[in-house]
Amino acid sequence: MSDAVDVQVSDPLADVRLRLPSLLQLIREDIGCVRLRDPAARSELETLLTYPGVHALIWHRIAHRLWGAGWKFPARLLSWLGRFLSNVDIHPAAKIGHRFFIDHGACVVIGETAEVGDDVTLYHGVTLGGTSWSPGKRHPSLEDRVVVGAGAKILGPITVGRGTRVGANSVVIESTPPEVTVVGIPARVVRPELSHRRVVGRIDLDHHLMPDPVGEAISVMLDRVEFLEARLAHLQKRLRDGNGPMREGGDAARPGPRAVERT
Repeated sequence: MSDAVDVQVSDPLADVRLRLPSLLQLIREDIGCVRLRDPAARSELETLLTYPGVHALIWHRIAHRLWGAGWKFPARLLSWLGRFLSNVDIHPAAKIGHRFFIDHGACVVIGETAEVGDDVTLYHGVTLGGTSWSPGKRHPSLEDRVVVGAGAKILGPITVGRGTRVGANSVVIESTPPEVTVVGIPARVVRPELSHRRVVGRIDLDHHLMPDPVGEAISVMLDRVEFLEARLAHLQKRLRDGNGPMREGGDAARPGPRAVERT
């Protein structure tokens, strides 16, 4: 009598199934954090059914597990479906931590090698993009508790420090220290850690410190116009007093030959 041979059939989705409870826990945390950061959210059911940022994140959580299990094409297909339904583009390989919130969920792009820590908030129009076509790390890393304002672009393999706030429409191309506010194009630190305002129930992105290059250029032009008007008034006064305009050396300017002919 021959010994029985145990035949083990490999299940490519076994790892995904084993991780399913943690996946559901992540999704519960993603839904629960919305009510803490958005006063418009009235219930978890409303959040689950009506928030496109939550929908995009659910699609990504599943696609990311498929990607990690080696199911690359189904992961990309699921990611594309999530983008089609939510207008949020998250590559399935992107690593996203706990309690991630995309507010207003529209036109957000998160690249393949991007890494996002815990308790991070992105507003609409944010891009976590790359700056090269070479393989390897080419997208930014956001540490815990980072808040990124609407329309901001964070580009390249840089690190945004823990608790940093990025102002709306800023372009961040260099790593930032933790617990600061950065605004502008390119982004610069406008409020360091020691002077950071902590307002209960409010996200302070210090938008009033956003540099205004157009306003600065107009201010310089107005200062120049004021100087020229004062100069002109001084010359007109000298002409009325009969002294005539002055040369650079301090002598009164003599009339030219055409002026003599007219007299």
